[in-house]
Amino acid sequence: MLENLAFYLFLVIIIVLLVMLANKIKVAYPVLLVLAGLAISFAPGIPSIIIEPELIFLLFLPPLLYEAAWTTSWKELWRWRRIVFSFAFIVVFFTAICVAFAANYFIPGFSLALGFLLGGIVSPPDAVSAGAILKFVKIPKRFQSILEGESLLNDASSLIIFRFALISVATGQFIWYHAVFNFFWMCIGGVGIGLLIGYIFMKMHKILPTDANMDTVFTLAAPFIMYLVAEELHASGVLAVVSGGLFLSIRRHQFLTGTSRLQGVNVWESFSFLLNGSVFMLIGLDLPQIVSGLGNTSIFEAFGYGVLVTVVLVMIRFLASYGAVMITLIMRNFITVADTESPGWRVPLVIGWTGMRGVVSLAAALSIPVTLNDGSPFPQRNLILFITFVVILITLVVQGLTLPALLKKLKLQDRDFIKSEKEIDYEIRNALAQIAVNKLKTDYVQKLETFPILREQLHIWENRVKSSEIILNYPEYQKIYADILETQRKWLISKNREELLLDEEIIRKHLRRLDLQEEKLNLGK
Repeated sequence: MLENLAFYLFLVIIIVLLVMLANKIKVAYPVLLVLAGLAISFAPGIPSIIIEPELIFLLFLPPLLYEAAWTTSWKELWRWRRIVFSFAFIVVFFTAICVAFAANYFIPGFSLALGFLLGGIVSPPDAVSAGAILKFVKIPKRFQSILEGESLLNDASSLIIFRFALISVATGQFIWYHAVFNFFWMCIGGVGIGLLIGYIFMKMHKILPTDANMDTVFTLAAPFIMYLVAEELHASGVLAVVSGGLFLSIRRHQFLTGTSRLQGVNVWESFSFLLNGSVFMLIGLDLPQIVSGLGNTSIFEAFGYGVLVTVVLVMIRFLASYGAVMITLIMRNFITVADTESPGWRVPLVIGWTGMRGVVSLAAALSIPVTLNDGSPFPQRNLILFITFVVILITLVVQGLTLPALLKKLKLQDRDFIKSEKEIDYEIRNALAQIAVNKLKTDYVQKLETFPILREQLHIWENRVKSSEIILNYPEYQKIYADILETQRKWLISKNREELLLDEEIIRKHLRRLDLQEEKLNLGK
């Protein structure tokens, strides 16, 4: 590890540069990172990259899931709960079954148990890939909520399938009632453990005399503890992290100060950015190790199997998407559904094409043991690894590059939000100003005479309320204000440099305040 430290630091710089390039050319960064990792892996003198599955499951998976849970809206998740749970569990199970039979029929030496193992590995779409792609294209909020909710839960269901299939291959037997009991314990136990640990962390934040730094450390430690405790008790670590993350996310304003929330967001954004970038780069870098283990199977033949499995995955997701629409149209006659209108053919087409695979599939494939309990080689392990890599590569590159064009072509309408985001934002600001005016005039009338600063603030809020101009586009104002902030920033830096006895921490505080004002200004864009 230490002897390759310079190489890993080089990869971090490459990741940052490639993400900058991806943002410039408006391409999802996972696509560029995988292709770059693939290209670097063939360069002479590159150290052999061996990815430990425990490293991905423990180091990458818990924080990425936890961060996704914190950014997911519980309100939207509950609204679309039926379709989210259907895709996260029913569709994943059905996909695994179809892959199992296809692999058993077309791939020589693949038993049904091995097929289910492969199905459990490649069945869950990757949230990071879809999120990175969708940020370049405006997409209705409902689709984003469905995809985010599905991605939070489908990893758990696929890993449960994977675990049972792995036991079946290793032992040569499948006891169904043991599997049913273990399934329910993994689900219920995982959720329960996550909620319990989340509650303990919430109490720690409330009771202990923490500051923003300590609060941030607690949030970093929480997902790893949830995952480890659940896995130690043979429950689902994924569900523990997701449920615990959602529990704390909903209550974040009850136990975290504003400073802790701001700092936590900044830390987590940087942390998850580094983890996501590293994972996709490692996927490409790991190809030589995977290819070297194919043995007697030619690379062209193995690539064909990967294409076959990819086609099965895409077809099943399309069938599930259109099937979900039909079932919803039928069930709306008997139960209350989130959407009573027919979404047409465009919506399921988009959902069906957002099936990119990624980190979880790779981690599951790598975690297959090299040998069975009796010491014999694990059957078809290297071929499963290569097929998984092909599936990830094809779905990321083909679907990832074509999804933005598809979304622009279909021009989906957002039926949930008729007003623009800027109009809603202005109305909320106006309402908050009115609340402030009412509060001052109702509860602090006498204080207005005593404190001039309150009168000044009252005038600011009253002017905002009385203003009939809806400021939706104010580029000139933004340009002037940004120029003022830049001038102030230069003066602070110059003053700090010229006055040697001036405490630099004071200057830094003022610089941070300017950054916050600039951030508020950018929110209006």
